Amino acid sequence: MADLKAFAEQLVNLVKEVNELATILKEEYGIEPAAAAVAVAAGPAAGGAAAAEEKTSFDVVLKSAGSAKLQVVKAVKEACGLGLKEAKDMVDGAPSVVKEGLAKDEAESLKKTLEEAGAEVELK
Repeated sequence: MADLKAFAEQLVNLVKEVNELATILKEEYGIEPAAAAVAVAAGPAAGGAAAAEEKTSFDVVLKSAGSAKLQVVKAVKEACGLGLKEAKDMVDGAPSVVKEGLAKDEAESLKKTLEEAGAEVELK
């Protein structure tokens, strides 16, 4: 019975670690947990399948302007080609989508630009 309890504790810890890994895969690489689970279950031969399911289109979401609102408004204005009022309205309406359907490199570049201006940004 003690062995089963120890095994159950190990299993619970393993599940927690897998959940953390799924979160990292989604946030950092755009891989949904279901796709990661399929790749792991299929084994090393499924490397191509996991790559095929990797996310290729990203939305840049402004979560907040942080403490440098004016700099963020200017960055949004330039990145989106908006007028000053429209950019301010977008920043004031955070969370809001700044741009949709971007390639990973372009989305990461925009995210970096907005973060350098002081914004809190995420990729979806």
